[in-house]
Amino acid sequence: MMELIAQNMAPIMFVSLIIFLLLGYPVAFSLAANGLLFFIIGVELAPLSGGNIYLDWPLLRALPDRFFNGVVSNETLLAVPFFTFMGIVLEKSGMAEDLLDTIGQLFGPIRGGLAYAVVIVGALLAATTGVVAASVIAMGLISLPIMLRYGYDRRLATGTIAASGTLAQIIPPSLVLIVLADQLGRSVGDMYKGALIPGLVLTGIYLLYIFVMSIIRPKSLPALPIEARTLGSGVTSLLVALAAGVAIFYLVLKWLYPTHGNDADILAAAVAVIAIYLVAVLDRMLKIGVMSRLAQQVVIVLIPPLALIFLVLGTIFLGIATPTEGGAMGAVGALVLAAGKGRLNLQVISQALSATTRLSAFVMFILIGARVFSLTFYGVNGHLWVEHLLTSLPGGEYGFLIAVSLLVFFLAFFLDFFELAFIIVPLLAPAAESLGIDLIWFGVILGVNMQTSFMHPPFGFALFYLRSVAPRESYIDRITGRSIAPVKTSQIYWGAVPFVGIQILMIVIVISFPQLVMHYKGAPIDPASITYEVPSGGMSLGSGSGFGELGGLGGSPYGQSGSDAPAEAAPGGSGALDGPPDFGASADDGQEPAPAEEQPAGDPGGGLSLDGPPPGLGGN
Repeated sequence: MMELIAQNMAPIMFVSLIIFLLLGYPVAFSLAANGLLFFIIGVELAPLSGGNIYLDWPLLRALPDRFFNGVVSNETLLAVPFFTFMGIVLEKSGMAEDLLDTIGQLFGPIRGGLAYAVVIVGALLAATTGVVAASVIAMGLISLPIMLRYGYDRRLATGTIAASGTLAQIIPPSLVLIVLADQLGRSVGDMYKGALIPGLVLTGIYLLYIFVMSIIRPKSLPALPIEARTLGSGVTSLLVALAAGVAIFYLVLKWLYPTHGNDADILAAAVAVIAIYLVAVLDRMLKIGVMSRLAQQVVIVLIPPLALIFLVLGTIFLGIATPTEGGAMGAVGALVLAAGKGRLNLQVISQALSATTRLSAFVMFILIGARVFSLTFYGVNGHLWVEHLLTSLPGGEYGFLIAVSLLVFFLAFFLDFFELAFIIVPLLAPAAESLGIDLIWFGVILGVNMQTSFMHPPFGFALFYLRSVAPRESYIDRITGRSIAPVKTSQIYWGAVPFVGIQILMIVIVISFPQLVMHYKGAPIDPASITYEVPSGGMSLGSGSGFGELGGLGGSPYGQSGSDAPAEAAPGGSGALDGPPDFGASADDGQEPAPAEEQPAGDPGGGLSLDGPPPGLGGN
């Protein structure tokens, strides 16, 4: 019996961890306690395991080093507090409220305009905050009352808000992408590049779903009435402003390209955006009337967050900054935007620092617990057990991806994305790599899959966030004076189901079309286009004897130039260490080798020179 337990320690350990988690114990403590408990059992049962357990008491000394090198000194994880702080400051700055109001007014005249605005603002907030809770709560507080006021279907309204908030999971600078990149041992910048297009495609599918629903059920997504469009019309003025921006971009690009090359397009775009923004600000301040109120509001509200997105993601994609440095710049940029709106005060900073500290401590404790668990799990060959189990699945890499997607989808009912990333991903990565699966592609598939963990009824966190701000009782609307019925929990759950289906469809799309992610590698290089050029003047490996000069491989093999007369041999022989035997002569003819070039004055003994060739290679 003991031998059977010893030889199957890995699956027993894994199952016991799942039981610990299902019983409701905190994840960090479950991981650490499980690791230490099975370490003690493993040391005692090691002699009975037949060589399957490699645990001994001195191995515990490795834990401090694993904590320090794997967690405390991990610079990649510094991006987590930076992006968390940035998102919370932006939430407190009122940026979400301004964006929803402005884009809602812009799309107000069409059916489903508010729903389109929620999806677009959700994508913008995802690209600036990267925090699901902040996005869902902000949009639930701001847009849900307006949608209920004008007769939106409750299921569709709540599902759109919850799903749009979860875009922060897959659109960079997502926190889950940082953690996945760290656990997979890949670059965060590459993970961001790989996830950008799938995130935008998912946003487009959300918009397409709203468009289809506005045709099938037009009464469930009404347009805003005229009296609610306080900014009036003015789309033509906005289009003229966009055309002017494009013209400025083209002219500046043409002017800067001869001197700045490939950087000219970025500089030209910056000049065009700043010019349009200054025109809108001056027009509002001086009341000149060049732009309509709607165009002014759109330009003034949209450009600062877009500039922040470029400051964070643009610098990362261009290689100017690392993700950690980009997060630091984003945090400073969020403070500047909040100060510009007059909403930066000690209370906002205190709340942001408090929330950032809690989340960072949560991540660090889970990581420390995972390090304890993995030390024991690897000591009982658990990684090999998981790898053999997964690589033996039928269907090759696609069978593996489908099985893993189903596993993560099921576990997402009970675990959040941090727990999945720290517990499951380190076990899956070696199997994926052994099957030849690109780990960035694998990480994006997992990221889209983990996004569903926020939308699963009944445990989805996005649903909980929305439930906390949705009205539970009837209330009198302050604008219309009508009584508004409450939002039921069942309506929130049923509203999430179609969007969970869309996210599953997105997983299928990413698996079926890997090039959506693989573009991060850049354009493939055609070997036929590579040309090889040999320098015409020759390329010398040094002045001593040996290979001599490689001018088209035409140099003398005895260390002299093909055109120079032989020089007098240096004392001690070519490349000799105090005159060892010269193995340079041919074994066939017994002739003396050609004399080597004269040794430099600074090497009188013919000793081994760093400039010369390896000793003994001067022969034929």
